[in-house]
Amino acid sequence: MILLLIACAVLIAGLAVAGWGWFEAGWLRKRVLEVRLGAVSPALDGLRIAHLSDLHLGVRSRGRRAVADAVDWVAERKPDLICITGDLVSRRSGMAELERLLARLGGCYVVLGNHDFADSRDPFSQPIDGDALRGVAGVVLLTDESIAVEIRGRRVQLVGVDPRAYARREARPHELIDESVDLRILLCHFPGIVRRTPPVFQLILSGHLHGGQIVVPYPGGKLRLAHLRARDVEGLYDYGGTKLHVSPGLGTTFVPFRLFARPEVTELVVRSA
Repeated sequence: MILLLIACAVLIAGLAVAGWGWFEAGWLRKRVLEVRLGAVSPALDGLRIAHLSDLHLGVRSRGRRAVADAVDWVAERKPDLICITGDLVSRRSGMAELERLLARLGGCYVVLGNHDFADSRDPFSQPIDGDALRGVAGVVLLTDESIAVEIRGRRVQLVGVDPRAYARREARPHELIDESVDLRILLCHFPGIVRRTPPVFQLILSGHLHGGQIVVPYPGGKLRLAHLRARDVEGLYDYGGTKLHVSPGLGTTFVPFRLFARPEVTELVVRSA
């Protein structure tokens, strides 16, 4: 009888945790962060950059709700720049929804992630044709490419890293920099790029780690059940002349749950140091 009661208690606790994890996967956090950057023109003070990552569309998860809510929030706020750092879909069935959501943003800069090429441990992952995104109005796909845009009369350069080049350790984004611009931003799905690149970018935007996705809190910290060796998991990090922002992402992978690792859309507000 005691064993039966224990088994029932464990089952109920497991169902409660699973239910909360399913709910949390769609419980979007909308965060505004100030980021102080050196060597940036005062004219760019207050520049607003929306950062989204790890949408993982095409799977059954409340992450789809988080993605839709994030797009609504960004579209309403109309930031100066919108950047998306990879893992856009997990299944090709998510492409139509992705294209519809990206078109809603009215202009964004995008890099791909490892899941977009089915380079993952997910046995059901499907590669996409990333070049199809180049036909979506307002979407600028950067695959080891650079573009300079004018904002407030100043030039801002965005450089994107192809995840395949990163995996082969062949990415050289610093070789694409334009010395004449007022602000240089690097987009790469993987936060580790910050340790492979000279400090020539004032801001690097990354994702990939989902804030751990399934996390067990304990007094004074959190135990991640994935990416145990990762150094920069979520939020802002200072690497001398470079600030790194790692997005907790919006979708889910492997399991359709998040636990103490809410999905997040972030607006970064640049402050000139």
